[in-house]
Amino acid sequence: MTVRILTTGGTIASLPDQSGVKRPAVSAGELLASVPGLDRVAEVSPEEIASVSSWNLTPADMLRVARRANDALAESGVDGVVVTHGTDTVEETAFLSDLTLRSGGPVTFAAAMRSPDELSADGPRNLLNAVRVASAPEARGAGAMVVMNDEVHAARWVRKLDSALVSAFGSPGRGPIGRVTPDSLVLPWLPPRGFTMDAPEALSEEVALVSAYPGMAAGLVEAAVAATGAAGLVVEGSGSGNVPASAVAGIRAVAERGLPVVVASRVPGGSTRAVYGAPGGGAELRAFGAVGGGPLSAGKARLLLMTLLASGLAADAAAREFEAAAATLY
Repeated sequence: MTVRILTTGGTIASLPDQSGVKRPAVSAGELLASVPGLDRVAEVSPEEIASVSSWNLTPADMLRVARRANDALAESGVDGVVVTHGTDTVEETAFLSDLTLRSGGPVTFAAAMRSPDELSADGPRNLLNAVRVASAPEARGAGAMVVMNDEVHAARWVRKLDSALVSAFGSPGRGPIGRVTPDSLVLPWLPPRGFTMDAPEALSEEVALVSAYPGMAAGLVEAAVAATGAAGLVVEGSGSGNVPASAVAGIRAVAERGLPVVVASRVPGGSTRAVYGAPGGGAELRAFGAVGGGPLSAGKARLLLMTLLASGLAADAAAREFEAAAATLY
């Protein structure tokens, strides 16, 4: 089996500098050399895409990873792809890769909560496990996955739920789709992929994201859209997708300008629902054209809307397609 490994930086490749703060410093070749037994799992070839902390990756960088993974799987003899990544935004890059993956070959993401200099660093084991999954025939058709802490998570469901634990990643309401032990890989059931689309050449349209909070001023919503020249808006609401009444006028003004508006939830589990008719409730937002983010986090919802807009869909069509797509991703 042959696996292409795309490296982007992150904690898995970071070391402390002279001042003691950690920065990406480990090359792709050094990263692979740090994993005992990797050459016995598959024939691996590294390719450096970036060397940054993942909070600095842009949507354009994430799209570059997704497109490169697609291209690598189209090459003769490449059975799977592994992406090494920082944990802060790995769920977004993995989601975009899953959204645009057209090959049956798997793409796994490996990251680390502990850098290589720390006691019991988890990066080498996570990378080894990610290669094992990417090279496994039973993983074909699974799409993109995040492999952490001996668990395999579907990219569209996985969330980072803790800022420090090696068990930081989970799939609320779903759980892992597989487990990896030193001598076994168990993928008992591969869920349907759901909505996919061709990767655009570029994510040319900006989408603003605002997180609603009690008493939020309507002007802040409009200012976020104006400051970025955004072609769409994602609002991270509370509960099942509700926002404070004080912000509704701003959201309505954006929708009345013809921009697609998506309301996601800050709650990790469950899905948005238009069941509340009080001011700011989901039903009121739907009445003037906002659509629910479904089970998607606000970050993933933003990437989906950006990708739909980049495909050439007009605002109304992008909103309708978003709602239909989100319904298939859970």
